[in-house]
Amino acid sequence: MDLPQIQQDTAAAGSRALNPIHHTFNRIFSKPVFYATVLAFGLICLSGNLRKPEELLSDPDIWWHLANARTLTATHQFVQIEPYSFTVSGERWINPEWLSELPFWFGYQSLGLAGIYLVTAIGLCANILFIYGRSCWQARHADAAFWACALAVPLMTVNAGPRTILFAYLALSAEMGILEASERGKTRLLWLLPPLFCVWINLHGSWAAGAGLLTLYLLCGSFSFHQGVIQQQALSGSDRRRFLLVWLASLAALFINPYGWRLIWYPFDMLLNQKLVIAHASEWQPLNSGSALGRFSVAAILLMIVANCWRGRSWKIHELAFLFFAWFMAFSHMRFTFMAAALTTPLLACDLARGFFSKPKNETIPAMNALFAAGAVCAVLYFFPANSTLQHALEARYPLRSIAFIQPSWRTFNQDTLGGIMDLNGKPTYLDTRLDTFDHHGEFADYLGVLYSRQPFDNLNKYRIDHLLIPANWPLAYLLEHTPGWQVEMREGSGANAYELFASSQAVTGESIRCAATSSPDQHSSH
Repeated sequence: MDLPQIQQDTAAAGSRALNPIHHTFNRIFSKPVFYATVLAFGLICLSGNLRKPEELLSDPDIWWHLANARTLTATHQFVQIEPYSFTVSGERWINPEWLSELPFWFGYQSLGLAGIYLVTAIGLCANILFIYGRSCWQARHADAAFWACALAVPLMTVNAGPRTILFAYLALSAEMGILEASERGKTRLLWLLPPLFCVWINLHGSWAAGAGLLTLYLLCGSFSFHQGVIQQQALSGSDRRRFLLVWLASLAALFINPYGWRLIWYPFDMLLNQKLVIAHASEWQPLNSGSALGRFSVAAILLMIVANCWRGRSWKIHELAFLFFAWFMAFSHMRFTFMAAALTTPLLACDLARGFFSKPKNETIPAMNALFAAGAVCAVLYFFPANSTLQHALEARYPLRSIAFIQPSWRTFNQDTLGGIMDLNGKPTYLDTRLDTFDHHGEFADYLGVLYSRQPFDNLNKYRIDHLLIPANWPLAYLLEHTPGWQVEMREGSGANAYELFASSQAVTGESIRCAATSSPDQHSSH
């Protein structure tokens, strides 16, 4: 064989060796991966809690979540009795989110406050990537899926913080993904639903919404209906039996939890017996269509309507049922815009692909995609907050020195947003932002009476309060300053973050008392 032929064969062999590498590189940094990177990076940038790490610590719930997880990991026992507050001490209490608290606790144990940031970022990115993956699978069009998810990103910022519900929404997307797969004939995947619900009930009370959606799907598939744009074909006999068995197994799996039927009853108890909490928690308020969140919600609905007017399609009854359920819940309670995004985005992606996009094209530059992905990762790492930064923000927001000085014998009336950080520091509280048990026994109603100066001294005397840690701009603070028998021991902070710690002249303090600074008194939160 002559030399030119040998060189040609060698070059061909080298090309074949490089082709797998080149092919793998192109697949990794394809257009969908580029879009996924943009969406994840955009969600981090739009989330105030991640874009401004100091805001991450403004959520008062995370602290009692950490306290719960610490108790579980240290004692290997689930909380059964109220562990923190002196007002309801000894009352029965269950922890409906114990499993979703553990990632935050392990992150906190490993990396400190930065660990909370990391778990939050991972939870949010996992949600948007799951929704984008479902949208691509349903629409079969990466561009349409991207623009649908781009509209969903602002809707997800409502819970874009260290919230246990982030893991529950992953379970919701998993349920929807399984049902969507069954629509394509992969009905064996339905048997993943019982173990999913077994995990979900231990993550968050939103499992009830998932169970309701599964029930809706089964009911809608039990009959045929063909009228106008609605083209519903009934499930076959074998599929109906399979769905029924899966549904029964999923309900049975709910009992695999440390609290039994009480954990199953919890979301219904909140709906029926915690009216005061729902009425006063800001995220449980109706969605204001004039707000940024409301405008994006209206835009998503209008875009779907326009897409169907432009080029309509047939609908299945369960799709319409899911759609109406999602937006009804979102407009009833603004916190559920995240859930609406998880439920409706794949449907919107299908409408966009059909109405406004041509056949999908693979025009992309993998090298540029890789460069952007690397840049996004570097930017996230650059802005990743140091523990010292977060600790400084924590000290500016919460009265850590004063809380550390509180004695076990004190009966301290505290602002609700301070309760969680007091729980984590092992200090007895009047209440914290769990609010459920405090609503049941009347402490939350009495707290609101003190907050709005409705017979405040009667309520303070009722609980034998001898100290108060409250914002300086509360009307009660002014009242106490001009009431004999009460005095300000210390004031800390300024402006909206100014707080005062009061002590009764009849209280035996033993030592000097300090006061603290924290967040606005008008913020009420619930898990």
